[in-house]
Amino acid sequence: FTLHRGARAANEPPDSPEKAQMRQEYALWNERGGAGGPLLVLLHGLGGNSAVWQSLKPSLAMHWVGRWIAPDFAGHGRSPHRGPYSIERHAADVAALLEGENDVTVVGHSMGGLIAMAIASNRFGVRPKRVAAFSVKTRWSDEEIARAQSISRAPVRLFDRRADAVDRYMLVSGLKELLAPDSTAALSGVVEENGYFRLATDPLAYSLEIPEVGKIAAAVDAPLELLCGELDTITDCEQMRLLGRPVIALRGCGHNPHVEAPELLWREMMRGFAA
Repeated sequence: FTLHRGARAANEPPDSPEKAQMRQEYALWNERGGAGGPLLVLLHGLGGNSAVWQSLKPSLAMHWVGRWIAPDFAGHGRSPHRGPYSIERHAADVAALLEGENDVTVVGHSMGGLIAMAIASNRFGVRPKRVAAFSVKTRWSDEEIARAQSISRAPVRLFDRRADAVDRYMLVSGLKELLAPDSTAALSGVVEENGYFRLATDPLAYSLEIPEVGKIAAAVDAPLELLCGELDTITDCEQMRLLGRPVIALRGCGHNPHVEAPELLWREMMRGFAA
């Protein structure tokens, strides 16, 4: 048995006090809201954190009858830096937060969409009733792979000013023109360390192996909704159709529709689930 930052094996006996403490230390930071009813799980993309869902909160307040949870993946935001990182480990971490839940909907952006689909394979002790994945990348060029590897090997960059670190975070996360520098979503991407400021993401988080996206999608055992911004330059609807499912094109949106047009994203997701 390998402990994946909070994951529990199905037949594992109750925790000892030492193991319970370890689970607590390894657990993902998460924000929760709502009350009663089903649980909506919101999974961010690579390099981001759960604060990117701030723009969706008004839609949740108006339309979602139930609870919601938005975790920071390991190595991201306010969660511990504990590599190595992989889609499977991230899925196990999230599943550990969902123990005992029977009515779960999982929504994921980009890498979070892959993790949402992995959770729905029933390999992690959770059986979501529905899954939505948007802006999911399905293929990578040699240049893109080399860039990610370069980021993962680079030393942590320290900034004298918080504003400069925030600017860097928004640039690398693709949120440069979408967030106000003083917004919660922007500020949460940076941490202070010994009087300096750095990005909250562990550079090693970019060392993920290229996932077998087709296999992950094929193993989904739940209704799956796929969506993509028609102006997305990271992926596109054609790429996502390779997953063997219809793709809803989000008009006027790029790679971050949950920030750019959250109400449109919500409406199209719910329309797809109701079809």
